[in-house]
Amino acid sequence: MPNVQFVLPFPAPIADRFLTAVTALPGVRVGVVSQEPLERISPAVARRLAGHWRVGSCFDPQQLAEGVRGLARQRGAPDRLLGVLEQLQEPLGAVRDALGIPGMGRQAAHNFRDKAQMKTLLRAAGIPCARHCLAESAGPVWELAERAGFPLVVKPPAGAGAKATFRLASREQLEGALASDPPRPAAPWMVEEFIVGDEQSFDAITIGGRPVWHSLTHYLPTPLEALRHPWIQWCVVLPREVDDPRYDAIRAAGFRSLEVLGMGTGIAHMEWFRRKDGSVAISEVGARPPGAQITALMSYAHEFDFYEAWARLVVFEEFTPPERKWAAGAAFLRGQGEGRVQAVHGGEEAQREMGHLVVESKLPRRGQPRSSSYEGEGYVIVRHAETRVVVEALKRLISSVRVEVA
Repeated sequence: MPNVQFVLPFPAPIADRFLTAVTALPGVRVGVVSQEPLERISPAVARRLAGHWRVGSCFDPQQLAEGVRGLARQRGAPDRLLGVLEQLQEPLGAVRDALGIPGMGRQAAHNFRDKAQMKTLLRAAGIPCARHCLAESAGPVWELAERAGFPLVVKPPAGAGAKATFRLASREQLEGALASDPPRPAAPWMVEEFIVGDEQSFDAITIGGRPVWHSLTHYLPTPLEALRHPWIQWCVVLPREVDDPRYDAIRAAGFRSLEVLGMGTGIAHMEWFRRKDGSVAISEVGARPPGAQITALMSYAHEFDFYEAWARLVVFEEFTPPERKWAAGAAFLRGQGEGRVQAVHGGEEAQREMGHLVVESKLPRRGQPRSSSYEGEGYVIVRHAETRVVVEALKRLISSVRVEVA
């Protein structure tokens, strides 16, 4: 009987769904290491757990190792140590190394987590990606600006998604940013050229380093644009035509990237750009499942439970590639202004017009606080056999449904 430890620092909807999938595997004993008491975990999940151990910080490798050891004393040494949050991957790797647990080690996790290290490895392997620098002072930033020009993108070296990312469009904006919060050894800047093109994502599953499946997602518009403009309603689309030849270049670059970075068994989420000339460039890669409802979209597009599939993959190293039967997409409903949700307008009209396409929705509730994320206060997921129909439905949703915040 496999003995699995799942690291859940705090309750979070996405992580909870993956934990639920692991606890539902037959013949698997699951314990949780958490920063929260057992009472904070969903009762339905808590009843299935074989153990629980609380630590001060799951992100500190030493504290995490103590928690894993403590739970092991109660329930036996773990065969697998799992967690889905981006910020957990390096601590998880360090603990696997220290305790001899199978799975991705610290060095490979660092290759994915440290965006400067990642791009250095990719460029050395001839994989197209943005020119970049890791700057501890202003000098390297100005040198990159001279080579790559403006705009530039500044992000934390160990960022997740587009969080804490901003765009510098001119010398004047760079001068202002350097004057207000310059890079320093304790807080370096990860700076890269701004690539003009369509941003998309590439999700891939590998077993023992061998690619066995992939998926593609289009962003409408880019997450950075959604961050810069609070009025933008963001959408993601999974096209049905996943094997189309126009994706050959990113398939080759994507799978080669995972090999270079050290991906073993698991799922990776990659952001990439298609330039106007058709060429591709890798933005960044995470050694974890995708966010932004993409796992749910993959489930709907294949009529297949990807949460359960991920659990089987990381516990048993098993995965049967499903057939993509549908296109699917998510429209994120985002209010403007500050405060709380007062009302949602246009929902009834949208239901009459597009209700036959909707497979899941979470509408904003009156009194709900405004989200700080570009994913907004709610979402609607649609599905159809034709990608074109999904795209048109998403455009109609974000133009007709308005979230009032005050």
